Amino acid sequence: MPLSFKSFLEKNKALSYRSFRYYLWLRLAIIGSLNMQAAIVSYYVYKLTHDKLALGMVGLWEVIPAIGFSLFSGHFVDLREKRKLLVKVVLWYILLSLFFTALSLPILVGHVSVTGTVWLIYAGIFAGGALRAFLSPSTFALMGMLVPREEYPNATTWSSGSWQTGAVLGPLAGGFVIAVAGFTASLVAVAVIQVLGLVALLKIPRQQVHYKEKEGVLKSLGEGLRFVFNTKIVMAALSLDMFAVLFGGAVALLPVYADDILKVGELGYGWLRAAPGIGSVVALGILSVKPLRHKPGQKLALGIAGFGVTTIVFGLCGYFGTDALFSVGALPISMGFLVAFSMLFAGGMFDTVSVVIRGTILQIHTPDAMRGRVAAVNTMFVSSSNELGALESGVTARIMGTVPAVVFGGCMTLLIVLATWFTTPSLRKLSLHGEET
Repeated sequence: MPLSFKSFLEKNKALSYRSFRYYLWLRLAIIGSLNMQAAIVSYYVYKLTHDKLALGMVGLWEVIPAIGFSLFSGHFVDLREKRKLLVKVVLWYILLSLFFTALSLPILVGHVSVTGTVWLIYAGIFAGGALRAFLSPSTFALMGMLVPREEYPNATTWSSGSWQTGAVLGPLAGGFVIAVAGFTASLVAVAVIQVLGLVALLKIPRQQVHYKEKEGVLKSLGEGLRFVFNTKIVMAALSLDMFAVLFGGAVALLPVYADDILKVGELGYGWLRAAPGIGSVVALGILSVKPLRHKPGQKLALGIAGFGVTTIVFGLCGYFGTDALFSVGALPISMGFLVAFSMLFAGGMFDTVSVVIRGTILQIHTPDAMRGRVAAVNTMFVSSSNELGALESGVTARIMGTVPAVVFGGCMTLLIVLATWFTTPSLRKLSLHGEET
């Protein structure tokens, strides 16, 4: 065998820690369920409204609380025991899933107007955004306590792998269950998966609290912001990723592509939504045996540039033909669908390079006592760019049309990579070993 199981474990020592393995199951369940829920709710909103801007509003109603609550969530995460806080967050996510389930029940649909239902969905999305402001820093801080510092690069790769696997299985399962059993059954499945994640979380022991200073929230937040802005390596990676993702939000318009352009319905939508995650899992499998050690800054820039190129080609997929070449079950396969799936798959691979490098940099360069605050800043400036990107895509699609909006976003991503590469010398000196090279 080219790679024995023993040598595999030697290259992936993070897996030898029992609590970290439970952490991976938690990540898989929670991220999978949330991606499944996002796919279902987005498609439900589009089915109700047939409005591209409504899809953009889904991102807006999540990003507002995600940014707003992140102003103080990191402070509370650093002050509190991470596992206990995560238990509370997951319990609230389960209740939120039951709320979305209730909104999809036929008895409610018959008594509440479409506008009323959509606004109730926005309210639930707003609550989910607030929860995410606590979920991201809590999980980031918890991971740093489960493995030794020297295993952070490997642990980050596996943590990203569980995240991306959830990003694959969630939308795919969502599209499949919608097609087979409808919206209500798919949302019930979301709640069940979250319960399984809670079981894994409860098997992780409580962790030590490193930061116990009872200082003001604003002062605490200021320390987190100063650390990010004053640490050149961290700032270069976050800013490049943030602006690239902001303009590369083509996934937000997938319901339009699935229904109106490629005409592949719910099942095709599920496969398209899962394609970036499938590409990410493949890339992470490669990275588990061939880690990113050399010239990470260059690889970060090339990864995001590749993401921009695939976004442009995806935007043009309808021009490759939408007549079915053959069918797989109930799914018609056209050349346009094959191009769209391939570009989303490749984009997921390119994006994974950025995710792993950025996550490793944050873990290596962040002190234990500041993990919650730095992760909260990351949520404000990077994680929320996905939702802002969804809003940007929805607005530009309303103004210039769906295809031009996606192509425009990909072109802007390429321009940002070029501008950042030539104006930020620290990007070319990035190291995954805790120092600049």
